[in-house]
Amino acid sequence: MKDKEIIKSSHIKYMQRALYLASKGQGMTSPNPMVGAVLVKNGRIISEGYHKKPGTPHAEAIVISKAKEDARDCTLYVTLEPCCHSDKRTPPCSKAIIKAGIKEVYIAMKDPNPKVSGKGIEELQQHGINVSVGICEDKAKKLNESYIKYITTGKPFVILKIAMTLDGKIATPDGESKWITDLAARKYVHKIRTQVDAILTAIGTVKADNPSFTVRLINKKGNKNPIRIVIDPDFETPIDFNVMQIPPPTILVVKKDSIIEHSTGLANKKRALFEKEGEIIEYEGEKVQLDWLMDELGKRGITSLMIESGSSFSSSCINSGIVDKVIFFIAPKILGGKDSLPAIGGKCLRTLKEAIEIKNLKMRKIGKDIMIEGYINQINS
Repeated sequence: MKDKEIIKSSHIKYMQRALYLASKGQGMTSPNPMVGAVLVKNGRIISEGYHKKPGTPHAEAIVISKAKEDARDCTLYVTLEPCCHSDKRTPPCSKAIIKAGIKEVYIAMKDPNPKVSGKGIEELQQHGINVSVGICEDKAKKLNESYIKYITTGKPFVILKIAMTLDGKIATPDGESKWITDLAARKYVHKIRTQVDAILTAIGTVKADNPSFTVRLINKKGNKNPIRIVIDPDFETPIDFNVMQIPPPTILVVKKDSIIEHSTGLANKKRALFEKEGEIIEYEGEKVQLDWLMDELGKRGITSLMIESGSSFSSSCINSGIVDKVIFFIAPKILGGKDSLPAIGGKCLRTLKEAIEIKNLKMRKIGKDIMIEGYINQINS
């Protein structure tokens, strides 16, 4: 192997380590990005770390603090451009890098945050630090796809999850759907729930299944349950249902004229919701505009969500253009029949040219089932 190839391979190795470390913060850092860092001196890692949650030290600050005086003349590998502004709870990492005397920095990707983008790199270069950008960039963008969407648009990254049979059915004509997929696939869904800020569903699913949308199948310290968001135009969610009684909080999205303050039943329901730190988002008109709702959720700091709902609402979400990524779990079962519920309902497309194309498909087997994921909106390309 030539010297240049050896050097490049070494850079990739250290950046891959930094990316692995960053991934350990998955589901815990929102609305911040996941960031990992590795500090190298004389071909040896002397410290490493990752950002754990908002308000705690960033990855760069952690590795510098661990290395102390040994940080001088080191090479830093970091998965995201170091921050350079003070509009946050922690000090700028660019200044910490400069003060530590680090001689060169390898960055996987620029920070898309307008407060940082390119400015952190420029500040390091102005102080004589060699900076290289782009090692393992695609992997870094994939890791922080939710952050990229949120910081550039103000809207959450949206995943549509569907569990269906081999012939595309999600339930029998009578509505039976538990369980189409095997336990291994359901556990994987719970793992995804730990990685998103919220679950979006509709009142039909809540009334039919009384779901809790928690991560009860994943027993891991530090896991958090996603917020529940229920499209409930007429405020029908029963007061004793799981989304009203079991933590975490639930947001109900209701029509403005459906909440009548002097109604005893509705007042009690509102009280029960608020006692669990829930919230009501009101909209005007007969039907909620989902793109508008994404703006509202973004204002509340929700950076990512997964849609878990029925055939009709899944269709509405896709047609509204809010879905970025789809994850299909396909069970080796056939239901058949035109009356069984299809995975995607709604209107029929009349030509193949109208079909929605899914990009960057990946497939893997999970237990007895097959998982296929891909993108409708590729925000990190």
